[in-house]
Amino acid sequence: MLFQDQLNEVIRSYGSGSLDEARFLLASLRPPEIANLLESTPPKMRRVLWELMDEAEENQVLQYLGEDVLSDFLESMNTDQLVAAADMLDTDDFADILQQLPTTISDQVLANMNLSDRSRVEAVLSYPEDSAGGLMNTDTITVRPRHALEIVLRYLRLRKELPEATDALIVVNSRDEYAGMLPLAKLLTSDPSVTVREVMDSEAEALPVNMSDTEVARIFSEHDLISAPVVDDKGKLLGRITIDDVVDVIIEDADEAILARAGLDLDEDTFAPILKSARSRFLWLGINLMTAFLASAVINVFEETIAKVVALAVLMPIVASMGGIAGTQTLTLVIRGIAVGQLGRANLRYLLNHEFLVAVLNGLLLASLVAGVAALAFEDLLLGGVIALAMVINLIVAAVAGSLLPSMLTALRIDPALAGGVVLTTITDVTGFFAFLGLATWAYA
Repeated sequence: MLFQDQLNEVIRSYGSGSLDEARFLLASLRPPEIANLLESTPPKMRRVLWELMDEAEENQVLQYLGEDVLSDFLESMNTDQLVAAADMLDTDDFADILQQLPTTISDQVLANMNLSDRSRVEAVLSYPEDSAGGLMNTDTITVRPRHALEIVLRYLRLRKELPEATDALIVVNSRDEYAGMLPLAKLLTSDPSVTVREVMDSEAEALPVNMSDTEVARIFSEHDLISAPVVDDKGKLLGRITIDDVVDVIIEDADEAILARAGLDLDEDTFAPILKSARSRFLWLGINLMTAFLASAVINVFEETIAKVVALAVLMPIVASMGGIAGTQTLTLVIRGIAVGQLGRANLRYLLNHEFLVAVLNGLLLASLVAGVAALAFEDLLLGGVIALAMVINLIVAAVAGSLLPSMLTALRIDPALAGGVVLTTITDVTGFFAFLGLATWAYA
């Protein structure tokens, strides 16, 4: 069934008061699908669906829920239930869940875990969530370079199970320092009598524990990795990162880039309480209101000019709108370049020159078109010249602002994806209105 069909079926069974069909449907779905289904239903229905699952299913679903929805379910779970969830989840996934709990409760959960599990979780919690250390899982299989492949194969048979997404074994020396990778393909196809040192990939690089999650995702993409070891600054193995965690990072970054422009939180519950949603959105609505007042103040300065030439009021939105669109194109391009590692200080000047020339070319072409239309519509050649020059000025300012804003905001520790659009819109609106009305005031004086 398609997801929308599943959702419709659950809503229908809930409305009819018969939940047997919903229970049967939930049993046929995988944990990520159930999490998506829960996030797509209103809170009351969500709670009923949660009660239809057994504890094992609930624990598996927890790791796929967004923060807002996850926190609601965690509030109803006691310490024993959370400890039981730790036994079923990967270390990194359970660490993410613990970070959503108040410190007092997470400390209680850790205190009730056995020593080995607690030490693994605490190791992950000691690093920022958006770093390689926060992404890593401590469940690894290591081998020594001196061992024969036959011994390694015997060891794997005794284990019976391998950690998920295991495409290679990690080779370490006697001090647990990273030495290389032993791909499973090499292990299975090589002579069993040779040693690990003879067939291992000693050039496979490990990831520093403090590397950002965005950089981790870039390296996985460039090298087509399925898993990668994580080491500390002394080269000691700490854990590994697998492709499933990297995919989550890529999806989160993409969602954040889209939602941040509207001032929305990445993990905001679609069906959150009205007051909570209103409060979370009020800040950016207020900021936008302040910028609107600023643009209006600029217009007010030229009130007499607008009264004299009424056509200016008709044409003003064109100048501001074109600048806003052009600036947003540049801003998006620059943010993407920074995110994928293609843009830095070394080539920022080249990009600035490139966007400046693009703005000039587009400005001249579009300004000529708008000038002709304005001159014909209002039978005023001077008006056509004024709007043409104002458009060129605003497009150039928009290109420069869109190129420089991400770096400037990043330096101020402000997310450019979140604040860039608001700041850019303010700049292009104010510049567009000031240039157009200022030139008109000078021209018609």
